Amino acid sequence: MPQAHAWFAGVVIVLSAIAPEAAQYPSLPPVYLALYAVMLAAGLIVFRISWKRGEEAEARNEALLSEYRKMKRRVASDEELARQEERAQIGREIHDSVGHKLTALLMQLEVFRLQAKGETELQARQLKELARESLEETRSAVKALKRSEPGGLPAIMRLIRKLEAESLIKIHFTVKHGAMSAPLTNEQSIAVYRAVQEALTNIMKHSRSREAEVTFEAPGGRVFRFEIANPGTPIDHFKEGFGLQSMRERMESHHGRLEILQHHDSFIVSGVLPLNLHMTQGETTG
Repeated sequence: MPQAHAWFAGVVIVLSAIAPEAAQYPSLPPVYLALYAVMLAAGLIVFRISWKRGEEAEARNEALLSEYRKMKRRVASDEELARQEERAQIGREIHDSVGHKLTALLMQLEVFRLQAKGETELQARQLKELARESLEETRSAVKALKRSEPGGLPAIMRLIRKLEAESLIKIHFTVKHGAMSAPLTNEQSIAVYRAVQEALTNIMKHSRSREAEVTFEAPGGRVFRFEIANPGTPIDHFKEGFGLQSMRERMESHHGRLEILQHHDSFIVSGVLPLNLHMTQGETTG
């Protein structure tokens, strides 16, 4: 127990022991009182040692769990980078080998078509069209390989669900006002996910509650808004660190903003990103 509580309990016990004598009742034998005090002190010492060891074990377990989560996220990130690099490599190989050969084939077929006559010229034209379609399909496949994972809110929710499973934190999702169809770019999706991830990490580190409420919305289709709230007991001794500062800078680099609010019954991180930014700029300059 805390030191103040321990002193209070000790004073009460001592007063209880000497109360009979003070009230002129038959007092307890001194030997009994001494033995009782020794046993009580030994019990309190053992309890204090056990409680301290339990706290240290809990701190070690929390540190190990945190390191385990970081390793899992790092492995997932490395795997994603490896997949992207592999897709890019395959795309380059297809572009450099198949694409160039199909282009050379198209040129040779065009030369052959110019020299051919009658039915042969028609067949050469058909072969050239087939080669041209094959080249277009190859280029489409290369573009698909170069693209990253699908963006937008569904991708963000999948990533957060994965984080929820790794971190043993319960997340309540609320999606409203056209958020599912919000045209977020890949860069904006990454910015939103990182901001949500950092907010959830702070909740796991500092909050006594293991729950969070995540809200996504796109009011009017002009902006995308997200909010991460930790209801109940607020975060103790919160101070904006490097992680949240980096997220704020990332949001601002996409013409958005990040806000952090702490109330007596909740801790809230919210952000706003503009949608269709290029269209808006075009209308303004026009």
